[in-house]
Amino acid sequence: MIVEIGSMISLNSGIKLYDTLKENDKVVYVFIETGRSEDLFEEKQFGEFGEASILTVLVEKDDQEEIFAKIHEAADLDKKDSGLIFTGQHIETYL
Repeated sequence: MIVEIGSMISLNSGIKLYDTLKENDKVVYVFIETGRSEDLFEEKQFGEFGEASILTVLVEKDDQEEIFAKIHEAADLDKKDSGLIFTGQHIETYL
């Protein structure tokens, strides 16, 4: 079964993570979008807004905890105002 891991992190962290995760054999799919957030990040590049990456990662359920931990560590999510990460729903696949 495939599980979604989502995160909203700084633009620089997101780009670095995307480049790392797209080469990881345990990642089924990784997708990145960019945007701005007015309340998530301490650093503000545009007045009230900070640059953000919205990262979506699909992994097998067995690899979920490992990849979640890698994202959490690489994006410094243990620090205040550095972003968020969540595990989404299980995704059904039909072949």
